[in-house]
Amino acid sequence: MPARYFFIQAVNSENQSISSDLGAIFDIHFEGVTKTQKPCRIWANSLNRKDGSYIIRYKLYEPCFSLKINILLNKEHVDKSPYEIPEPVYPDDCDCPVGDIAQFLEKWECGNTPRQILADLKPFQTVNWDKLRDKVIKKFDQPHSISLCRYVIKNNEIYRTCYGKYVGFKMFMDAILLSLSRKVNLPDLEFFINLGDWPLVTEKIETFPIFSWCGSTTSLDIVMPTYDITESTLENMGRVMLDMLSVQGNVKESWENRTGQAFWRGRDSNQHRLDLIDIARKHPDLFNVSLTNFFFFRDKQDVYGPKSEHVSFFSFFDYKYQLALDGTVAAYRFPYLLAGGSLVIKQESQYYEHFYNDLIPNTHYILMKRDLSDLVAKLQWSIQNDKEAQIIASNGQKFANENLLPQHIFCYHAHLLHQFGTRIESEVNILNNMEKVEQIKQQSYCDCKSKVKDEL
Repeated sequence: MPARYFFIQAVNSENQSISSDLGAIFDIHFEGVTKTQKPCRIWANSLNRKDGSYIIRYKLYEPCFSLKINILLNKEHVDKSPYEIPEPVYPDDCDCPVGDIAQFLEKWECGNTPRQILADLKPFQTVNWDKLRDKVIKKFDQPHSISLCRYVIKNNEIYRTCYGKYVGFKMFMDAILLSLSRKVNLPDLEFFINLGDWPLVTEKIETFPIFSWCGSTTSLDIVMPTYDITESTLENMGRVMLDMLSVQGNVKESWENRTGQAFWRGRDSNQHRLDLIDIARKHPDLFNVSLTNFFFFRDKQDVYGPKSEHVSFFSFFDYKYQLALDGTVAAYRFPYLLAGGSLVIKQESQYYEHFYNDLIPNTHYILMKRDLSDLVAKLQWSIQNDKEAQIIASNGQKFANENLLPQHIFCYHAHLLHQFGTRIESEVNILNNMEKVEQIKQQSYCDCKSKVKDEL
């Protein structure tokens, strides 16, 4: 992975969590050598989740041999420390694929195929692109309204052809495929991906197997992790500041010290967001909400403005309650809201991301009606039942940590490619108009003769 990570839970003799400063109680350091026996260059940082648990992230800048992770308390090793990785560990930019996709899924402990993938692929027990390819292109090659790309993976190399005027988002699919192909030998396969937010495949048209970042109850698209959470996975400890780990480590307050109001910021991409402003104005003691930009309803800025200044996403979690409202489709911030440890009150929606159907309303989050008519009542219940609200918030965060961290995003893509590849019955070929997606330049320090060890 671009960054590796692990969790530490501090507990007392009665197995109760201890909320304390990590630097004051733990000493964590890494040992390892390069091929020339010099100490490995490793960037590490610790994230205090303010609940007695901590995230340690580390990033390699060169292949590291005999990597050892030491976790000490009062100069004594704790639990199974030191943790030793005998095989070489490579940075993400080393092109060192090992084994096939099935071996990858086992090695990364990816578990069973997600139910969402099995449900999405159920209509496509076999896929013959020789019969479908031209139909897909004819139907969806609408340059001013639809953007999609056809990808081919052949001999672990990536090729694509894109259709549409705005195809810049292909960079997200390029990035995850290239990263995976540096880790594992991907199966030969062909697929189309929708580069827009709105699902494309409805029952009104012929059923086509098209990958999309967002699904809906009225469409048959094959859903993948969104480009947003995929990018944050690939850029963990890189140029992206917000990811599923950093959002937990930058929380300033524990649950008890967070403000007992519902917090929301966002643009005017849905009428319900304007309705939220009306509700909040009637109950100013319950809400801290405002619009940050007007684009869809510019003519109503005088009514629902003024727009507020940007607020750091990390500051959202100064508040106990977060609101998840649809934008143009599903709100792609939902994973981060869950991870932050506040209670999420989510709007009913026809749109969903790849993990929504595994969540349980009122166990992992509070569900409110589509028209927001019960929002105030749901918020008041949360305030009056603080312990129950905290349990639901904690369940949501636990779900995020068990299903939405970088490992899980890699695994979901790998499961999807594996399952879809088994259904393709047509020969996978590179057509003349396809462009090769070039792998990042191989660094001189990369030596792939040894097997990769990537468990943490």
